[in-house]
Amino acid sequence: MTLVIRGGTIIDSEGEKKADVAIGDDGLITEVSANLKGEEELDASGCIVTSGFVDLHSHLREPGQEDAETIETGARGGALGGYTALIAMPNTTPAMDCLAVIDQVRALGEKSVCEIIPTGTMTVGRKGEQMSPMGELVDAGVGIFTDDGNGLQDPRLMRRIMEYSTGLTHRLGRPVVLAQHCEVEALSCGGYMHEGAWSSRLGIPGQPAEAEELMVSRDIALVRLTGAHMHFQHLSTAGSVEMVRMAKQEGLPITAEATTHHFSLTDESCASYDPVFKVHPPLRTEQDVIAVRKGLSDGTIDAIATDHAPHTDHSKEKSFAEAPPGMLGLETAFSISLEDSGLDLPQILALLSWRPAAIAGVLDRHGNTVSIGAKANLCVIDPDITWTVSGNLMASRSSNTPYEGRRLRGRVRHTIQSGEAVVIDGEIQR
Repeated sequence: MTLVIRGGTIIDSEGEKKADVAIGDDGLITEVSANLKGEEELDASGCIVTSGFVDLHSHLREPGQEDAETIETGARGGALGGYTALIAMPNTTPAMDCLAVIDQVRALGEKSVCEIIPTGTMTVGRKGEQMSPMGELVDAGVGIFTDDGNGLQDPRLMRRIMEYSTGLTHRLGRPVVLAQHCEVEALSCGGYMHEGAWSSRLGIPGQPAEAEELMVSRDIALVRLTGAHMHFQHLSTAGSVEMVRMAKQEGLPITAEATTHHFSLTDESCASYDPVFKVHPPLRTEQDVIAVRKGLSDGTIDAIATDHAPHTDHSKEKSFAEAPPGMLGLETAFSISLEDSGLDLPQILALLSWRPAAIAGVLDRHGNTVSIGAKANLCVIDPDITWTVSGNLMASRSSNTPYEGRRLRGRVRHTIQSGEAVVIDGEIQR
């Protein structure tokens, strides 16, 4: 059966053109031209056809925390948000520090509407004490390692992991990526929001920007020493962005991401004392938000990530100090980027699709050009439609969105996963 996406404007890494897209039953694009006909057709009139999004930072909670999210529900949210690949963080229970858990996540992902790509931990149990069996995991195809949720505190151990990772490049066929959650816990411990004027006014203990920036500085120095590929997760401060900018100018093998909430919300949001605005790293100042936006615009920051972090209603209804940090992000990422990043549409699509796909090493099937022979992992976006955010209406098992009730512009209309239309007119098909 031939599926044709009709009437849209294609935007990909090679530019923009008006054309229909035909997809064969093998999941590959068979034709890109005008006035195509198919046995099944998707209307893309007034819409943008682009390569599917790739999220470098999703917490899917399974195994072990299925009351907040499962791989199935997280993938459904991803597909509704235009994602065709989700990089699953390893802070599950048990952690993804061995092949048994990695294989379990992959098996569950095969049944879902997104490709689920598991990461491995840098240390056993994410405890920061002993290096995980990285070689074994690399041989099984794992290419990204992180202890996300915790920064690796021991600089000696971090150096050893970085040195070891460079020796695994030939086994993986591409550089192993170490993704760091930058936080010096001796400085951040006991803080629940950004340390600054608003934390003082609200009486909520804060985390200083320096807790992030010291680890960014340390790891840049270690990259210079070892040559390892370092990916900085969820950059949130002006100082961090500037250090990464300088390191890239030096030619170091460094990439970085920023989340939608770190360029759309500030620490003033915490004035409501609503734990939905508690996140890790915390929401920062307006000056930090401006710096993150500039980093996205000038290429210092390579990708927009979601840090999709579902939590049950009862856990987020605790006090600000007791509630867990984290926000939903998959279904709102494109719209928030369109509304709040200050970027034009091609820049946004690059940051959501082909640039994160390159970091994840999946350009062979995600984020590639909309061209004949390419894998049909695509999304169709209506940039003008408006909609109102409701956590209860999202696919996630949780509802902790910080954008509740906000009217947004732009939404995904269709998502095609390996040639199959898994979202049609904003509705999941399976």
